[in-house]
Amino acid sequence: MEQRIGNSFARQSMMTTFGVRIDEIAEGRVTLSAPILETALQQQGAAHAALTFALGDSAAGYSALTMLPEPQEVMTAEMKINLLAPARGQRLRAVGRVVKPGRRLIIVTADVY
Repeated sequence: MEQRIGNSFARQSMMTTFGVRIDEIAEGRVTLSAPILETALQQQGAAHAALTFALGDSAAGYSALTMLPEPQEVMTAEMKINLLAPARGQRLRAVGRVVKPGRRLIIVTADVY
């Protein structure tokens, strides 16, 4: 599972651009983190919501992938984000987890701190 996700993650150029790393992989759960770089700030100095969104999307997607046999893959079908506070600090951490594994859709969530 770790090798499969690591190989997939290495093919995501956007994650490389943002400096994202994999912190944890477990069945139904993946944690990713990224530095808040000067190149990913919005006009008020907080991390841009696009960074938060991308990090949460990938953590949630990889948590779903932990539930699937090879060669099945995942792709986001729908996503909603609630931004509760500005993302300030050194790093963002996203914890993706499977809520309900289905046959055609896997319901996932991600919290980004």
